[in-house]
Amino acid sequence: MSISRNELNAFLANLLTPEKIKDYCPNGLQVEGAEQIERIVTGVTASQALIDASIEAGADALLVHHGYFWKGENPVVTGMKKRRLQALLQNDINLFAYHLPLDVHPTLGNNAQLAQRFDIKNARGLELGNPFSVAMQGEFEQKKSIDDIISKINSSLGVSALVEKSGPEKIKTVAWCSGGGQGYIEQAAEQNIDLFITGEVSEQTIHTARECGIHFIAAGHHATERYGAKALGEYIAQHLPVDVTFIDIPNPA
Repeated sequence: MSISRNELNAFLANLLTPEKIKDYCPNGLQVEGAEQIERIVTGVTASQALIDASIEAGADALLVHHGYFWKGENPVVTGMKKRRLQALLQNDINLFAYHLPLDVHPTLGNNAQLAQRFDIKNARGLELGNPFSVAMQGEFEQKKSIDDIISKINSSLGVSALVEKSGPEKIKTVAWCSGGGQGYIEQAAEQNIDLFITGEVSEQTIHTARECGIHFIAAGHHATERYGAKALGEYIAQHLPVDVTFIDIPNPA
């Protein structure tokens, strides 16, 4: 069983609607490979290690959250970029990438998957007036201690999160953004949210947390964006006649 490259491209475009979201890279098909697709590998980043694993798995397509051709990057095809593209082209592997559209999808997206894993209820946008808010907010069903939340996050993601405990003793409201969303902490604080969770941390983030009285947790960019690609692959396997395998390339950052 297989589908055409164009069929997969149309299926993903209809599901993730990238045209509705302004992004930093092209979403959809980034590198053209085989016309017919039987096997898809999903993962977080189209690194050389993931490409090599896809080749070994006999994939016709690689579907990732972090692809190529970012705004502002050097456009020349040399070194690492040349080796990655060469491996994809020589092995006739299609590369599909969805960045922000995969972050914000209401059920399969990275943020939606984190809400499920952390037991966050009533998820909605943090950016007021933006229907495609990258950052989200919600509540816990019952108030929790910061230590209980830290334990839940560490065990769920398999990480040892960086934590700044500067909020209230009991936590009800929470905001979050997968990946490098630390800049949203000020919006969370302005809305009197108890806790902000993201992947990365900047030097100024800790000062903001302390001075605004909000708890902050950075659980890793890769770890917080692992589950969108996995969920998307599982959805594809349920709806299309293709084999899909999620491959996680460990990354502590």
